[in-house]
Amino acid sequence: MLEPPIRTAMSIDANSIEESSEALRSVADDVCEICDGARFVRTTTDVREPSFGKPVLCRCALEEAPEEREQRLLRYSRLGPLSRMTFEVIDCSGRAEESNEREHYAEAVAIAEQYAEKPEGWLLLTGPHGRGKTHLAAAIANRAIQRGAPALFFPVADLLDALRAGYAEGSEEGYDRILEQLRRAPLLILDDLDAYAKTAWASEKFLQVIAYRFDALLPTVFTNLSLSLETEARLTSRLTDPSVTQQIELGTEAKPRFFNVGAMGHEQLTSFALDRFDPAGHGLRGDPRRNLESAFHLAKQWSSAPDGWLVYLGKNGCGKTHLAAGIAAERLKEGDAVAFANVPDLLDELRATFSPNADERFDYRFGRLLEVEVLVLDDLGAHQNSAWAEEKLYQLLNHRHLRRLATIVTTNCELKEMQPRIASRLADLQTSTVYQITAPDYRTGAAG
Repeated sequence: MLEPPIRTAMSIDANSIEESSEALRSVADDVCEICDGARFVRTTTDVREPSFGKPVLCRCALEEAPEEREQRLLRYSRLGPLSRMTFEVIDCSGRAEESNEREHYAEAVAIAEQYAEKPEGWLLLTGPHGRGKTHLAAAIANRAIQRGAPALFFPVADLLDALRAGYAEGSEEGYDRILEQLRRAPLLILDDLDAYAKTAWASEKFLQVIAYRFDALLPTVFTNLSLSLETEARLTSRLTDPSVTQQIELGTEAKPRFFNVGAMGHEQLTSFALDRFDPAGHGLRGDPRRNLESAFHLAKQWSSAPDGWLVYLGKNGCGKTHLAAGIAAERLKEGDAVAFANVPDLLDELRATFSPNADERFDYRFGRLLEVEVLVLDDLGAHQNSAWAEEKLYQLLNHRHLRRLATIVTTNCELKEMQPRIASRLADLQTSTVYQITAPDYRTGAAG
């Protein structure tokens, strides 16, 4: 049997929300004696009751003018300009050109609207940029406000900034209050989940919020590009739990079949085709010619039936890059997805993804390299060694090694000069074919 609201039985959830946001306080000078201004109460002290611990509106909130309540909830929500993004203005046909994708989007809108009417569990909205994830998430928050219920909307990058700012002396909103507000909000919308793991600290604080809301089964909405291999396992395990999370996919991203890091673009790749490679070099004879011809025939054989890894060793200018590019061009013609990356340029670009103004996030770029059908890593060993660079290269090579994904590596270093755990994978006879090119400079004929 539900008990009348009493102050001593106030919901912890509502109290924490109140303590962390002035927006939930009454605009009146007199504070309600029942809820102490929180506007929510817990309706039972009996732990056996299904409603135990769940916040409900206090009498003062029920008697509040609808217009006044809506404005107060909008201030609390942090929606700002997104308050205009409602279900009423959504184009249910979406932005896709294909009719089946438009139908799928209309179904996604219907599911999101149903969730907005009665938020339960978690909702995960995934899909490429520009497919309407943020609009749907904001519409869910706006619908809650229209119903007179609170909703808190936070872009994840802003959330982390707010937590950091909470440490500052004289901060208007202390760190502890902000954290509790996020943990206990009746409905929390976290936009752009891809931005959460920029630092170990940010990841840990974010996961504290997620773990609490998961254990308490508090309604939470996430928007995200995708769940990549780099996504924190503790987060992925919760987001993919079918007993808690419902996922809506708003289309899939059309990925280009070729992408490059460095100067080897598609046009340059074509100019390095295998049929433009002269295995005779500049008038080579004897062993040098036979060595280069063997390298060429190996490239032709591997390009027709890629199997494991192909590693070319040799001095600068001996033709390694031309052969690797020629193989990549052949596989591209056969329909494979191909990436060609100059290793020093690749590491520079991966570092740049951590910039706040980066066009592409690290986990997205790195994830594509991990899984692309054919990957060329050109000039391995030419980069400046650092613990971070070696770790990223090891993660990339180890992932592709374990899955025997087609990979071509060129280097002017001896394997014994490389980090042992990288060298051991390049030299693995069960995965790699290693060939040493001893011919002189392919472009000039001069010995190195």
